[in-house]
Amino acid sequence: MVFLVIEANSQIETALRSLVEHGTQLGFTLIKALAVFLVGRLIINLLNKLITKILSKRDIDPSIKSFTSSLVNVCLTILLIISVVGALGVQTTSFAALLASAGVAVGMALSGNLSNFAGGLIILLFKPYKVGDYIEAQGIGGTVQGIQMFHTILKTVDNKEIFIPNGSLSSGIVTNFSKQATRRVDWTISVEYGSEYEKVKQVIEQVLAQDARILSDPEPFIALAKLADSSIDFTVRVWVKSENYWGVFFDINKEIYAACNREGINFPFPQLTVHQAKS
Repeated sequence: MVFLVIEANSQIETALRSLVEHGTQLGFTLIKALAVFLVGRLIINLLNKLITKILSKRDIDPSIKSFTSSLVNVCLTILLIISVVGALGVQTTSFAALLASAGVAVGMALSGNLSNFAGGLIILLFKPYKVGDYIEAQGIGGTVQGIQMFHTILKTVDNKEIFIPNGSLSSGIVTNFSKQATRRVDWTISVEYGSEYEKVKQVIEQVLAQDARILSDPEPFIALAKLADSSIDFTVRVWVKSENYWGVFFDINKEIYAACNREGINFPFPQLTVHQAKS
């Protein structure tokens, strides 16, 4: 009986000793992996800052800068993951083989992201837009803040950040409002029936002539465009520098309204004439 007790205690001691040894080894392994992760993240942050600094000193398109920074960060992160896995005791060759064997499945699962990556390369190659341009795509308009590996970041006029996949931008319709140096501003000015054509045209011409932002070549265009149900509609077109588009659009609206009021030119409102039949 005593022998059985002694043997049981010996087995327990052996098991505890083995557990402590394995636990200590596992603890050191986890600490080593954590150290590799922390040091790796620190090195990645330093390299990202260094690359950003180097690119900033070079005369490189901002679109290429943001794409390159994103690509380098992703590649370094993948290398860090492999290093952490190696620090945990997993053979990196086996891990690489496992990663390669799962490549087809992962590729199918990430086919959308792969197309977005290819779309980013196409955007950088053909440059339909660049960082700083104002574009409209996928029903959204905004200023391009960055072109990353998989997405293009737009900042809307109401300060929202929109992430649009590069794949849809490279294969879809994109309107770039900043590509050309000049833009045409259009207005439809409606006045009531009975207004004198030459007088209305002269008032509009005077308003346009007072704004130095309006270009003289091509010269402003004013024409009677439509005899509508309740109004006479004038089409007004001028050319301005792209950066002056909205300022000219809103300012001319205000000035034409004030000038027409001064000259006694009235603006129409919907009217309906009802005839009562005699009984």
